[in-house]
Order: sequence, then C-alpha cells, then structure tokens
Amino acid sequence: MTREERYLFAKEKYAALGVDTDAVIEKLSNIPVALHCWQGDDVIGFDNDGGLTGGIQTTGNYPGKATNPTELFADMEKVLELIPGKAKLNVHASYAIFEEDGFVDRDALEPRHFKKWVELAKKHNMGIDFNPTFFSHEKAESGLTLSSPDPEIRRFWINHGKACIRISEYFAKETGIPCVMNIWTGDGFKDIPADRMGPRMRYKDSIEQILSEPYDYDLVKPCVESKVFGIGVESYTVGSAEFTLSFAATHEKCMPLMDNGHYHPTEVVSDKIPALLCFFPEIALHITRPVRWDSDHVVLFDDETREMAKEIVRNDALDRVYMALDYFDASINRISAWATGFRNWQKALLNAMCMPNDKLKKLQDEGKLGRLMAMQEAMKMMPLGDVWEEYLARCGKVSDLDFYDEIEKYEKEVLSKR
Repeated sequence: MTREERYLFAKEKYAALGVDTDAVIEKLSNIPVALHCWQGDDVIGFDNDGGLTGGIQTTGNYPGKATNPTELFADMEKVLELIPGKAKLNVHASYAIFEEDGFVDRDALEPRHFKKWVELAKKHNMGIDFNPTFFSHEKAESGLTLSSPDPEIRRFWINHGKACIRISEYFAKETGIPCVMNIWTGDGFKDIPADRMGPRMRYKDSIEQILSEPYDYDLVKPCVESKVFGIGVESYTVGSAEFTLSFAATHEKCMPLMDNGHYHPTEVVSDKIPALLCFFPEIALHITRPVRWDSDHVVLFDDETREMAKEIVRNDALDRVYMALDYFDASINRISAWATGFRNWQKALLNAMCMPNDKLKKLQDEGKLGRLMAMQEAMKMMPLGDVWEEYLARCGKVSDLDFYDEIEKYEKEVLSKR
C-alpha cells in the first residue's frame, strides 16, 4: 500500500469513532510550540565565558556545538526544516547579541541587543518567548539572586527582570504574537537553611518589583516557574511549587509555569494541568523528560508526554496552555535532539487530538470503567503512524525513517567543520 492508501484506511478507522483526521491535521499545523535556543550550545549563551552555573548542568561533549550567533541561527534553521507544525522561538537573555556599542551587563539590556532574533523570527513568521537569565553570572555565584540578602545584588537582578519585560514587549510588537516571559531562578541552599521564609519574602518582593514595570498583558505574558532542587541547592529551593503557584494565584497578570521535570519523581504534571485549568485562564508548560531528576533529557513519545498532551486537548485548552520545549543534551547530535523532541511533542498532540474524547468521558461519567479501560487500550493500536506520515507529507517534512539521514548530511557538511 502507498502512504496515501494507508492514510485513507486510517482515516476511515478514526472516522468510525467520530474523529476527523483531516481536521486534526489542519488544526495541529497551526498550534504554536516554542523551540528553545539553548539546546544548540549547551545553555552557554553569548554574554559570558564562565560556563554554565546556577544549579543546572549539561552533560556530554558531542562535536559541533554552536559557539556564536551565526552558527546557532544556522542550526536552528536546519531544525526548522526538519520539524512539522508551527514553531516559536524561545530565547534566554544570555543570548543577547552585542555589536556596535559593545557589551552591556544584564541589568542594562535593551531591545536592540535582540534585533537579530527578531529578524530570524520574522523570516520564519514566528513569535518569540523570553526568559531572564538568573544564572551563569558573577552576581549569581552565592546561589542567591532575587532572594539575596544583599540589596545591591537583589537590585541588579530586579533591574534585569524589568529590562526583560521591556524586551518581551518589543518582541510581541515586532512579531505580532504575545511573548511569554518566564521567571525562574535556581536560588537555594546546598544544606539545611536556618531561615526558609526570609528568602521567599525577598523573592516575592523582587518579582513584584519586576512586574511593576508597565506592560500590556495582551502582549507580555509573565509567568513564574518552580523547581524541587538543583545541583548545589539540594536541600532548599526558594521558588518551590507551593511558592510559585501561590504567587501566580494572588497576582493578576501572572501565570504559573510548570516544567514536568521540576517535581518529585512520583509526581506527574499531566494530573496538575487540569487542576490548574480549573482556576487559571491561562498557564504555561515546559516540556522535558526527567530521568530520576530534572535531567532535561530529550522528549520522547512516552507515557507521560502523551498524558500531558491528552489533558491539554481533552480539556479544550490548546489556546490556554503556552507550550515550550526545555531540555539540553550534549551527548548526541544537537540537531537530532532538538528535532526529535519537537517531533515527539507533535506526535503526542496528534495522538491526543485523534482520541474520541467525548466518548471516553461519557463512559467515565456512566461508570462503565471496564469498557473505558478496554477502549483506551484499543486506541493504542489505532493506525496513528499513518496519520502522522500524512501530517508530515502535508507539512513537506521528511519521514521518520529518513529523518536522521538529513541530520547526518548536515553534520558532515557543517558541524564537523567547526
């Protein structure tokens, strides 16, 4: 059978369950997912030579890492050639590009330092999401930034956050697409602290000061992200899940952001998504793959990835959840890591959108739980792969079986020569 014939067979199978796969493919192709710039250079950025610090770590030393804006942009454009669907850029403040006027520190960043990112976004008709960078800096060496007891340190990072608000609004105005601006710090202590509340009160005040910078919520979508622990801050994290969720719940025009690697190993974000949607008009999501901890492995088409996508789709929240990838693997070809993760999240969304969700909910509400289990298991054997291949073809993208050939060609022609 040809690909077209296989798709027609799959289309009929899904239609019998009330699922229109043509409509699903069309809708999926327009759902934005943010592609993170930091996979390409192991989260190093362009504004420091001291390497990655601040409670996070990249492992591996695969050759071909991007070392400057030109290389990073070229790599991201290669990834865009390999992924279906609609992408946004996701940029950290440490990726500012300094040209005519030279270097400025993070508290003095301006929109002009991100002009080339805007040019890249416009070239590909993409929006841009943004992240203040509260790590890999001499003023973060104590392990505390927005929660520091030193008012000068705190003031520096507050000013950085305010600058990022202004840059985020610049991104939104230039691209015509709202900018999600995510506040995350690795602030915490390696061992048991004597004061847990003090740093959190300072952190709360600092974020409030950042958000006092005027912004249009239709353009800038600030959010706060939690974490369980980081390397060097194993015993106490200032921005815990309880803190960030409470902050977002009590401050207008601020969303919670959940990273599915930032919780205890037995917690799952798929269960948290519908809980937050009961109370928040909008939420943000960082999609990664934790292995025993927040290890930022490449996203796979695994159980929890599928479950997160299901909760977004079955709760009709595709326009309420801002989705972004967040992982960094330096042990394999970075183009492969980028594109594999993006394609797998697209597969998860496709899988969720091909579910007969109304039928499944009805079975649950009627208490027919045995039939519900049987139907959910039956859905695992539906010909989703044939719908995926049709989606790739309509997007003009290479199939899964030929996907890595394109990456090896780019590695031979570009990456191996760096």
